[in-house]
Amino acid sequence: MEKFHQKPITFVGEVSINVMELERAITFYQEIIGLQVLERTDRKAVLTTDGKTPLLTLEQPTDVIPKEGRTSGLYHFALLLPTRADLSVFLRHLLQTGYRFGASDHYVSEALYISDPDGNGIEIYWDRPSSEWTWADGEVAMATEPLDGESLLAESNAEWSGLPADTLMGHIHLHVADLQKTDEFYVKGLGFTVVNRFGGALFTSTGGYHHHIGLNTWNGVGVPAPKKNSVGLNWYTLVFADEEARNKVIEQLQQIGAIVTQVNGVFVTADPSGNEIHLVI
Repeated sequence: MEKFHQKPITFVGEVSINVMELERAITFYQEIIGLQVLERTDRKAVLTTDGKTPLLTLEQPTDVIPKEGRTSGLYHFALLLPTRADLSVFLRHLLQTGYRFGASDHYVSEALYISDPDGNGIEIYWDRPSSEWTWADGEVAMATEPLDGESLLAESNAEWSGLPADTLMGHIHLHVADLQKTDEFYVKGLGFTVVNRFGGALFTSTGGYHHHIGLNTWNGVGVPAPKKNSVGLNWYTLVFADEEARNKVIEQLQQIGAIVTQVNGVFVTADPSGNEIHLVI
C-alpha cells in the first residue's frame, strides 16, 4: 500500500459508532466483514485486523434509539484493503453469504458497499496505484461507474479468512448541514485540501490522497445533528505526525472559532454539523 496513511500525512485512524444490539453487531462485523474483537465489555467492543490496532469501536448506549433519517453524521466509513486480490476474495465471500451489497468503480479505486444491521454505512475498497489517478487543476478525477465484477472475481480464488492484518481505515464520508462552513472548518481549521467537488459534496485530503474525508449535504442543507444516543457516528480520530502538527491545527481551529477541549487526555473538537473528532498522535 502507498504512504497515504502514515506520517507526515494526517489521516483517519479509528471510527466509533453506536449500534442497537452489541452482540448482533459483533457477529456481523466478525462473520460478514471479517474484523476481530480486541477488547469488549457489556456495552462496548473494540475491533481490529492485526490484533493490536483499534480500527472500529462499537457501542450500545443504555437508551439507544435507531438511526435517524435526515441528520448529519455518518454516511460511511471505509476500510482500505492492501490489494485487488484481497477485494476479490471479499467479493466472493459476500456472494457466498448472500448479504446485500452495492459496487462501484471510482477510477481511483474499486469499492463494495454494505450497511450493518443498524444501517451504518461501510465501504470496503482497494486503491488503484496513485500513478494511475488523473489530476487537473488540483482536482482528482473520481466518478461512480459500474464495477467490473467478473474481472475482480478473476483476480483471486483464495479462501476468505477475514480481513488482511494490514487493512486500514482508508477514509470516512460524512453528512453535513452546510458545505461553506464545512469547507472553512476542514481547510482553514484542520488543514485539509479540497481535491474534488461535485453534486453537493467535498472530498478533502492531505498529502495528495484522493480523499481522507468526504463531506456531503445529500441528507439536506441545514439538517440537525443526530441525538447522542442514536445509532450512527460517535467520533472518529485524526492521526497527526507529532505534537507540533497537532498544536498547529488546534491553534488554527481556535482562530476560526472552533472549540477544542481535552477529555480524559484526548483533544476533542466537532465540525459545524456536530461530527466529533478526536485529535491524536
